[in-house]
Amino acid sequence: MSSSRTSVEVDGRQLSLSNLDKNLYPEFTKGEVIDYYARVAPVMLPHLKDRAATRIRWPDGVDGGKFFEKNAPSHTPGWVRTATVPSPGSTRGRETLDYIVVDDLPTLVWCANLAALELHVPQWRIGPRGKVHAPDLVVFDLDPGPPATILDACEVARRLAELLGDEHGLSSYPKTSGKKGLHVYVPIKEPAEAERTSQFAKGVAERLAREHSELVVAKMEKRLRNGKVFVDWSQNNPAKTTVAPYSLRAASSPSVSTPVTWDEVGRCADPAALRFTPAEVLARVDEHGDLLKPLLEDQQPLP
Repeated sequence: MSSSRTSVEVDGRQLSLSNLDKNLYPEFTKGEVIDYYARVAPVMLPHLKDRAATRIRWPDGVDGGKFFEKNAPSHTPGWVRTATVPSPGSTRGRETLDYIVVDDLPTLVWCANLAALELHVPQWRIGPRGKVHAPDLVVFDLDPGPPATILDACEVARRLAELLGDEHGLSSYPKTSGKKGLHVYVPIKEPAEAERTSQFAKGVAERLAREHSELVVAKMEKRLRNGKVFVDWSQNNPAKTTVAPYSLRAASSPSVSTPVTWDEVGRCADPAALRFTPAEVLARVDEHGDLLKPLLEDQQPLP
């Protein structure tokens, strides 16, 4: 493995990339990771813009150790946007953290060069002067407990979409988690209080669990999840994050948290049909554009 460094210019910023031939996945190198993120950037960056990014880094690849990075490291270039955000309950006892905000291609490439395979973001944005805004998204994380699979998550996603539409008049949009589950998003107008999104999501999840108890669980206890789909509403807590659209996931081979259509969710009969490689995602973007673009445009009033 070469330890050489390569100097590149990205949108007017000079970056020094290292170890491009190092495998971060078996048979998938850091150079290929950076190339994927650079190519998917036009559709990914709008979903990262103005959001405090938590990076999950695997400096020795997916077979090595990982660590979560919220605070901007000391070697962060001056041109990378950071935002100081309150951090109650920080494991390091800090009252605030200086998050990186991935607003542009150079920052995305810089993160990828640090082996930040996964990028996770909250459901709220940061204003130009650093103000933390109320959430503009509600998210439901559908997590199947074995022997349930993503096919069961698809069934729950369909029922969730019907409930949101029929009862609340809300449009919703799915993506794969990039692992075994699905995420369903609802774009909203900023409510008066951030707590409303958590309360709303919890109420919807609990109703699904009552009406479809054979398939759905909304309580946190892991012992309740066997063979059912856990509808995790807790990611609407302002302190929590969800993997960003188009982010890679760490696994034995590279997979992507991928926007999908409701038609794909409805007709899926094979779990493999909802697992996408970076190359497949880039081909889908060429064909469909950003299937989650409505999250950026379709602001709906929260009931």
